[in-house]
Amino acid sequence: MYTLDTNAILYYVAGDQSVRELVDEALLANAPLYVSAITVAELLIFPKLSPEEEGGIRKFLSICSIILLDFSLADRAGSIGREYHLELADSIIAATALFTGSTLVTRNMRDFRRVPSLALQGI
Repeated sequence: MYTLDTNAILYYVAGDQSVRELVDEALLANAPLYVSAITVAELLIFPKLSPEEEGGIRKFLSICSIILLDFSLADRAGSIGREYHLELADSIIAATALFTGSTLVTRNMRDFRRVPSLALQGI
């Protein structure tokens, strides 16, 4: 089970081989791919996003389970951000991985390493 950080999805859509292999292996094993709702917003906020890029992102998101932000998850994210000095989006993404009991796939190992209970997979 994996939770995908925003950068992991961007690299996947761009064709990064290491991310594609990891995602393909997860799909073959029927392992769930989780994405935080904040990641969806981060992916779609870029003003210069081309229609092709947006289509690729939306197609990828269609195979993922989107985890919505409710009070419990927001509360946990706030605690994580305060304790480990993470930005809001990263706090929500970390809380999502902990909530789902999954490994966070990211290129942002430097920040997420601050959360000792978080399982990480670097890409």
